[in-house]
Amino acid sequence: MTNNTETIGLIAGGGQFPLLVAKGAAAQGNRVVAVFFKGHSNFEVSEYTDASVELKLGQLNKLISFFKNNGVSKVVMAGTINKPKALDIRPDFRAAKLLFKLATKGDDVLLRAIASEFEVEGMEVVGPHEYAPDLLTPSGFLTKRKPNDVESGDLAFGWKIARELGRLDIGQCVVVREGIVTAVEAIEGTDAAVKRGCELGGKGCCIVKVFKPGQEKRVDMPSIGLKTIQGMKELGATCLGVEAGKSLFFDLDESVQFADKYGITIVGLNQELIDKELS
Repeated sequence: MTNNTETIGLIAGGGQFPLLVAKGAAAQGNRVVAVFFKGHSNFEVSEYTDASVELKLGQLNKLISFFKNNGVSKVVMAGTINKPKALDIRPDFRAAKLLFKLATKGDDVLLRAIASEFEVEGMEVVGPHEYAPDLLTPSGFLTKRKPNDVESGDLAFGWKIARELGRLDIGQCVVVREGIVTAVEAIEGTDAAVKRGCELGGKGCCIVKVFKPGQEKRVDMPSIGLKTIQGMKELGATCLGVEAGKSLFFDLDESVQFADKYGITIVGLNQELIDKELS
């Protein structure tokens, strides 16, 4: 629980996540100020903020100045940024200097560097789940139908592959069919990777999404939601594994109900469950 007198600086991307974080932070008695990016952010968040500004991606100095001028003590990043569009970023001098120092430009490396810029200015970067803890994925079998033997094998295999993929800071998700990887997530995002993998692998694919080993939990947690489950139904995918406790699951109850209706299995994964139940 945060101190009720704090001012939270919210960097708002798209989707419902920044809205839930803003609601949660405000409900805890905090003052919330937000930064939006045209073409990326959910502007409904402004209903729960005390101040806001719209900037272009790459205007790091203006973003930090806005937060400092509004007395921000903690910074939260929540919501999606369209990665292909983000390639058109025009960094200001501070952002360009930061980018120049990085050996690689992977998500985790970049987000860690951005977080360090706030901390240098005396603002603590905190995880968005502190203001929306109910979004964390629970552990175990979440649907009525448990994975069959083939799906159990694919979950264990996909867990191993996805963690290695994440260790290389490439993506968080893999699609597997009977021990064969049909797609890995890169810049296109989870839903596009799932679509491609299922089209290549056919019906019966298994999707696994994990927290990257060593990932910056405060600024980039993997997330999943009803849209992905609906897409699985349309594409014929039968099983989803999401890392428990380190990933966000939006509309979980609705997602489980939908999955149960169409015989889709959802599992909150961790190493213990992999070793005891799926291997």
